[in-house]
Amino acid sequence: MNTSQGNAHTPTFSQEDQLPRVPLPTLEDSCERFLTWCAPLLDADERAATEAEVEAFLRPGGWGQALQSALEEYDSREGVHSWLDTFWPYRYLGRRDRIALNANFFFLFQDSGESQVERAAGLIASAVAYKRQIDEELIPPVAQRGIPQSMEQHKYLFSSTRIPGPEQDTCRTPYSEEWPGPSRARHIVVLFRGNMFRLEVLGADGVPHSLEDLEAGLRAVMKAGAEPAAPDSSVGHLTTMARAEWAAARQSLIAGRPGNAESLEEIETALFCVCLEDFAPADTQNACDELLYGDRGNRWFDKAVSLVVFEGGRAGLNVEHCQLDGTTVLSFTDALLGTPAEEQSRQSGARSQGQPALEPLEFELDDTLRTQVRTAADAFAAYGQSTATRTVSFDDFGSKAAKALRVSPDAFVQAAYQLAHQRAKGHLGATYESIATRQYRHGRTEAMRVVTPEMFDFVAAMDDPGADGDTRRSAFRAAAEKHVARAKECQAIQAPEQHLWELELIQKRRGDDVGVPEQPSLFRTPGWLTMRDDYLSTSSAPSVNIQYFGFGSTSSRCIGVAYVLLPDRFNLYLSTPLKVADQMHTFADRLREAVSELRELLAGERPAD
Repeated sequence: MNTSQGNAHTPTFSQEDQLPRVPLPTLEDSCERFLTWCAPLLDADERAATEAEVEAFLRPGGWGQALQSALEEYDSREGVHSWLDTFWPYRYLGRRDRIALNANFFFLFQDSGESQVERAAGLIASAVAYKRQIDEELIPPVAQRGIPQSMEQHKYLFSSTRIPGPEQDTCRTPYSEEWPGPSRARHIVVLFRGNMFRLEVLGADGVPHSLEDLEAGLRAVMKAGAEPAAPDSSVGHLTTMARAEWAAARQSLIAGRPGNAESLEEIETALFCVCLEDFAPADTQNACDELLYGDRGNRWFDKAVSLVVFEGGRAGLNVEHCQLDGTTVLSFTDALLGTPAEEQSRQSGARSQGQPALEPLEFELDDTLRTQVRTAADAFAAYGQSTATRTVSFDDFGSKAAKALRVSPDAFVQAAYQLAHQRAKGHLGATYESIATRQYRHGRTEAMRVVTPEMFDFVAAMDDPGADGDTRRSAFRAAAEKHVARAKECQAIQAPEQHLWELELIQKRRGDDVGVPEQPSLFRTPGWLTMRDDYLSTSSAPSVNIQYFGFGSTSSRCIGVAYVLLPDRFNLYLSTPLKVADQMHTFADRLREAVSELRELLAGERPAD
């Protein structure tokens, strides 16, 4: 995403209420698009069955109309920013599996050549400077191609924590009714060898500590935490559990134990976490893996932002996804790394105040809780080991090369993914791509489905020995143009999936109240189930400041494809369950071939008259 800053005098959040509302599609449009989107993945019988249920869903006075009316009524209420206001909490906070590896995502930063303590102190100082800019609304609203973008998510970068619940999680954040305005917390939480410490990064008067102070504080943490925590005492392991189990454990943790409640309070209100590791990753892929699912009790996966710094100075972050999308975290990352830490520290008004106040965060645990901590640690370690990952890097290809071939860079790589998938698995399958929609009030993302009839035709032409170059180029161009057109439709919220999904959720939440007592059959059709059963789940994060971006796969056969596509570089991080690792590695090999083949094909195109 190419973004630029707007007027430097425009307060950060001042334009939010002037942004257009997310448009609510009509029921008829979404159903029509749904049939179009799922059709390429279905056989004739499956299409007919899906069409029949869509027709029933659309019947005048029927369940579809009732659910749509309920959504329209909700969208018109005072105080509602978007018809998706309820969708997002249910989508993210409603999931009941573990969020570690399954939902959180990571960035691996470019290397800086600094030592671990220097790197960590610089990141802390830069983050504190960025928070001050947000608090004082000094960051001008981002504009993309001149269009203002929502800045709402910037409110949730600091002091935000996901809280587990038995049926649905909640978020503890500033800028909320319970916690008006920006966070006034002056501390972070530093984790080292499974030990946790409260470290003040702002003085009593709110002035940031100097870089030298922060380095002294971090060295004090490493000295105080030199003895690794006992395997059954690192409470961070509990954040790797399935959400309802963690909610129950959290209740046990605080029941009758005021000291534990105080420690949780410090963690949940902290500006962010810093996770110091006592080892250097073996290689780049190992660094990525450690950022995604490294643990050893040295994470608090519920924290919105955790900066991770390894021995040797390599660094990145792990992000809890419920209130933060990649575009916002990219802006944060670029701010952290785009200006030297010394300059950011100076601009923030930091001054030397001596070694920051340091306090260990301790928990009183009984035998049951110790067993839960140990069990959670073992289960998550096994889960990580059951995940296969791979990095793929193209040093000779990037968006500049794609544009030279007169094609959208994203359309090029998405077509290459489909060709590689066909050759790796023998077929195409549902493919998700995240499309940013921050031009709307409280906008987040839209779900794009990549596989179109044109994409099928392109892949078939590439593997048809009877097809000549012109035929293949024509098929590629048609697929690429369709991809770009669909992406633009998604940006305009002309997409069916999240709209229909929210109708399904309305039925689950209050079906009896709106006259829809059971799940409509549409949501059990081959079209709905097949379109959303990902074989590839893809998302991009373009920034010169990161090497890799990554997340876990979304199903037992899905390959997660996180990619950094820059003018002269194309890096991917792939993930999939270990039992289908061979398919992922074959996909990676075929992807290299596909990129090379497509470049050669398009380079041979005759100039237009």
